[in-house]
Amino acid sequence: MAQERQRWSRQVTDSSSALALEAGVFTLDDPREIALSLMRSAERSDRRKTDPFRSAMSMLSFYINRAGRKLPAPQRELLEQAKDELRALYGKSRRQS
Repeated sequence: MAQERQRWSRQVTDSSSALALEAGVFTLDDPREIALSLMRSAERSDRRKTDPFRSAMSMLSFYINRAGRKLPAPQRELLEQAKDELRALYGKSRRQS
């Protein structure tokens, strides 16, 4: 049962019904390249339910959240920087809390 729970998030990342992600997108070492890859995937998708920016940001956040504590700090920082790059590519500002 625990193994099944682990698989569903992997399946979403590998074969999302909303975005067809490029292979290895979350393992790239440049935040801008990660953001550009997600942007391309979101722009190409005809199955997404919302605008490309929200789809791309949702997939990035999903990956970060599902990795949880197992995501090494340097990789988490890189992915957080990719969020900022994605916002810049779409001309969005970071929300103030």
